[in-house]
Amino acid sequence: MSKGDALRDRTAAAIVDSAAASLAERGRIVSMNEVARAAGVSRATLYRYFPNREALLRAMATTGVEELAARVADADLQGLPVDQAIARLVRGFIAVGSKYVALSAGQASTDDHPDVDALLTEPVRDLFRRGIADGVLRPGLAPELLTELLSGLVKAALGMVADGQLGAEEAAAGVVAVFLDGARAGTRSPEPARSSRAR
Repeated sequence: MSKGDALRDRTAAAIVDSAAASLAERGRIVSMNEVARAAGVSRATLYRYFPNREALLRAMATTGVEELAARVADADLQGLPVDQAIARLVRGFIAVGSKYVALSAGQASTDDHPDVDALLTEPVRDLFRRGIADGVLRPGLAPELLTELLSGLVKAALGMVADGQLGAEEAAAGVVAVFLDGARAGTRSPEPARSSRAR
């Protein structure tokens, strides 16, 4: 990589980082001019890298996926007991999600990343498969369902973090407690509801 390419990459990363921080703090009201000022670049430089807000949000989504993937790769999911691996995973998702709160607020989507399934979804499903096989997690819950349920809890917690109702650590602890209490093997399933006709 040439010095020019490295400088361009650093500048783009600084802009994305500043945009993420500004959007996390102030939401949709942040203008492109304010993003440029926060990043320490001119408006012309900002638009040279990101011609519009949508392009900037797409770059944030890509960066968010890459940061999450790095967290997953560093989490040693296969080397830890399942419950500890889930807790580490959730803490990583909440930490990165808090930084890129604009993505969880629906301003952009990480789903468009071409490798999102391989980088994020499959490692989580593999962890749940191991948990079921080891008897740690309920055998009657499919890994795909557990993945969606965990994702839903994380998104809800991130919404509360974005609104200032919870800190990141408190949010992560709550997600882990609720998820594991419901998914752990040996947890009693609720009785099926009886229809009014049977009464």
